[in-house]
This record gives sequence, C-alpha cells and structure tokens, in this order.
Amino acid sequence: MSVIETISDDLKRALKAGNKTKVSILRMIMSTVRNREIEKKAPLDDDEVTAIVKTFVKRGKESIEQFEKAGRSELVEKEKQELAVIQNYLPKQLSEEETRSMISDIVNAVGAQGPKDMGKVMKELMRQSAGQIDGRLANKLLKEILEV
Repeated sequence: MSVIETISDDLKRALKAGNKTKVSILRMIMSTVRNREIEKKAPLDDDEVTAIVKTFVKRGKESIEQFEKAGRSELVEKEKQELAVIQNYLPKQLSEEETRSMISDIVNAVGAQGPKDMGKVMKELMRQSAGQIDGRLANKLLKEILEV
C-alpha cells in the first residue's frame, strides 16, 4: 500500500473514531498532496509524499522549539501530539549511533578531510540513507567527526 493510501485509510478511521487531532493533521497533509498533484498534473509517488510529510515534521519541530521558548506549554503538547501522528508515515529513523557509523563510513569512502568536504559527505549520506536520517542530527555529527 502506498503512503498516500495509508494516510487516506487512517483519515477515514480517525473520522469514524472522532479523533480531531489526527483528522486535522491528516487533512492538512492530504490537502498539500492534492495541491502538489494539481501543480504537477500527475499523481505523486511515495518519495514525493514522504517529502511532504518530512516538511510537516520539520515545521512541527520548529513550532515546538518556538513554543517552548515562549513558555506556551499547552501549544507544545498539541504540536507534540500532531508530530507523533505525522511521524508514523515516515520511514524508520536511524539511531544516533547508526547515523554516526554511516557518516564515518562515508567520510572514509569519499576521503573527506575537513569542513570543505562536508557537502560531498552530506550529499552521499542523504542518497544512501533514503530519508532515514534526521538532517540536523547528521549535520551535527558530521561536524563532530570532521572537527569543524
């Protein structure tokens, strides 16, 4: 089953169950997907839908960060609930240790020496990880490994 079919089925179940939070976030995702399909004039594949879901995850994390700075705990909880729903539609994320190991392997494979090689390593990392790595975490670990 494709990602969009899974989201659609979960939306139907959430509507029947009366889960307002889940319905709200899934409708936003579906709306964004439909708009992109209209722009593209063709159905989106799983990678494109996953990219949309990642955008929602990134926005959610940024919102949580901002609400915590502002001391808005009720909004932080709401965003965390929505984020938990959204993350179910992403591929399993690699742990920090797995990410560090993958980065080390790629650094050795491409012969990265320092900060100037970060772009080469990140490009290869994102290609190999197929969406299973958090970009911020990867960037932080890569800086540590290359001692930037």
